[in-house]
Amino acid sequence: MAETVAILVGGGPAPGINGVISAATIRCLDEGRKVLGIEQGFKWIMQGDVSKITPLTIDQVSRLHFRGGSILKTARANPTRNSAHVTQVLKSLEQLGVTGLITIGGDDTCFSALTLERAAQGRLRVVHVPKTIDNDLDLPRGVPTFGFQTARHLGTYAVQSILEDARTTSHWFFVVAMGRKAGHLALGIGNAAGATLTLIPEEFPERPVRLAKVADILAGAMIKRLSQGHEDGVAVLAEGLAEIMDPDDLTALASVARDDHGHPALADLDLGRVLKEEVLKRLKPYGITPIIRLKDLGFELRCADPIPFDMEYCRELGACAAEFLIGGGSGAMVSIVNGEFSPMPFNTILDPLTQRTRVRMVDVTAGTYRIARRHMIRLEPGDFEQSERLTRCAAVVGLAAETFRERFASVVAHDQTT
Repeated sequence: MAETVAILVGGGPAPGINGVISAATIRCLDEGRKVLGIEQGFKWIMQGDVSKITPLTIDQVSRLHFRGGSILKTARANPTRNSAHVTQVLKSLEQLGVTGLITIGGDDTCFSALTLERAAQGRLRVVHVPKTIDNDLDLPRGVPTFGFQTARHLGTYAVQSILEDARTTSHWFFVVAMGRKAGHLALGIGNAAGATLTLIPEEFPERPVRLAKVADILAGAMIKRLSQGHEDGVAVLAEGLAEIMDPDDLTALASVARDDHGHPALADLDLGRVLKEEVLKRLKPYGITPIIRLKDLGFELRCADPIPFDMEYCRELGACAAEFLIGGGSGAMVSIVNGEFSPMPFNTILDPLTQRTRVRMVDVTAGTYRIARRHMIRLEPGDFEQSERLTRCAAVVGLAAETFRERFASVVAHDQTT
């Protein structure tokens, strides 16, 4: 009897999912394996429902890599919250005759895959394909998660258009980009598009961060732009900023719904509006009343058709995942380094403290980040050290130079990234 391999997708969508499904299916079928597509991740099989299963054929998946979305859909169901659910997933897969499982998802789905592989004790071989537009899985340096490059590409064009709108109308825009913990997507979009400034969680070593600090950085950037003769600007903000802010400053965070993995639905928080109100409150006493427009950027990127990079990359990842299972491999995350398949064993991607999969953050000590910072327009230590720059900024708000220094120097007091 032919071995049966199952494929499922967990977490949020990302461009390229269908490419992984297609390539993995074709590779397995070519080797005489049967392939089952499990709909909506772990949602149904953790309840013992095996009716949401689709046998996959080459005709079904051929040329699928051009399309965004997921033919298997996706869900955030988390079997690891309850050991009974882990047991039930294994029973459901056994009932279907599955001996090999390919999971496609982010850090939470990866942890579920890891947990299943351990609980199966050799009865089920598991391989995980890293997917997220957040780019925050702990892959080797310089290796992206699939979907990130497409999301950055399309997000960059969106911000380019917004920059032109800002110049044309003399308005400011606050663009909030997805990224639950890490700022890769916000920084990638902001840097490529040439946004006025980008703020990411990683640049703040102190935790929690006060809302006043973030608002002062934005207000300071607006003042500096005015000192240079410009009323417009675009600030790209990583939504993960909300997770590191003082809960007392974001009372709405307590009421925001959380998913099965315990993460707050940051898209429901309206971070942009909170910051807009705080910034306007700070500028009003100085007679500065900019028009600030808000834009959330993320949902329109997740199911977009992949760009050629992700089309090719995802086919490679899917094929490698299938070959790993076919060759008897298990318990690893797929990675391709310098064109070669490089499986990452699950035990090497665990955080030793939390025992969960590590999250890859932006390295703010890296040269690439320092270059990105040099292109931003925001208050910097030099604005307080050089009298001419200090005088120009102070004049915008009608303050004496020393008074301006006292009011805004705290913005850069702990900034070690420039």
